[in-house]
Amino acid sequence: MVAGAQQVTLTSSTPLLRGIEPAFYPTLNQSGDRLLYSDVDANGLKMLDLATQQVTTISNEGGAGFNAKWSTDGQVYYITSTVNEKDRLVYRTGKRYDIARYTSDVVLEAQHGAVHLETGTKGMAMNGEKHNFTSAANRGTSVYTIGSQLVVTINGKENRYTPVESYAGYLWSSISPNGDKIAFYAAGKGIVVTNLQGKVLSELGIYEMPCWYNNDYIVAQNATDDGYQYTSSQIMLLKADGTFRHELTPKTSMTMQPTAGGGKIVYTTIDGNLTMITIDINE
Repeated sequence: MVAGAQQVTLTSSTPLLRGIEPAFYPTLNQSGDRLLYSDVDANGLKMLDLATQQVTTISNEGGAGFNAKWSTDGQVYYITSTVNEKDRLVYRTGKRYDIARYTSDVVLEAQHGAVHLETGTKGMAMNGEKHNFTSAANRGTSVYTIGSQLVVTINGKENRYTPVESYAGYLWSSISPNGDKIAFYAAGKGIVVTNLQGKVLSELGIYEMPCWYNNDYIVAQNATDDGYQYTSSQIMLLKADGTFRHELTPKTSMTMQPTAGGGKIVYTTIDGNLTMITIDINE
């Protein structure tokens, strides 16, 4: 990876929720003024207003915090999971939380099997094995992964791509802020950036949990383990074209699960200590 002439400066660092409760799976909204988070097992989902520091409980249900997402209109979509007492199978329910009304509604009835959340530039979708939900007839440009496929929808037309081989599958796909690129994680390959037609633009290395900082930079997790537990974990800033990378935190910090929005970056630690930072990129 070319060193490049960029310089990255940490401009602020703010601890969040310290002494209140441990927090995991942080997710910033687009404007960077509200943050979703959960406990270590993703049981329950809460929202932190970064301006007032007020915490709102969205759900106390199992699995609610694992993959919650903000929609472009500011609502929260999440999936809960329960075990049916009769057949002992896991059933997943899709829900939408209205931050103005402080209430959740069921948008996808409980069903057995995986349910994939899909974030679009104009709407949201939930894709289950039996039933689906969409918040708008035209979701604009959206993406999600299933197995080793990128499922890209543009103005209602769906295409599926396999840009790189990965027998263990893809995770953590997202559209860049300008809507022209996709970043995702391919097991065994690391972070891959493609155009909307699945053409590989760059491979950024064996990093995880990519999140767009802006249209040119991605924040990611760089973790190692011994097969049983983490041995190191840090937050990285990666240029989407593969020409630059910068350590935002040291390997010994055990920092992980980055999220970005509104020019802010939030991450947690293995112990659930949230931190919000801002940076300046001088090119």
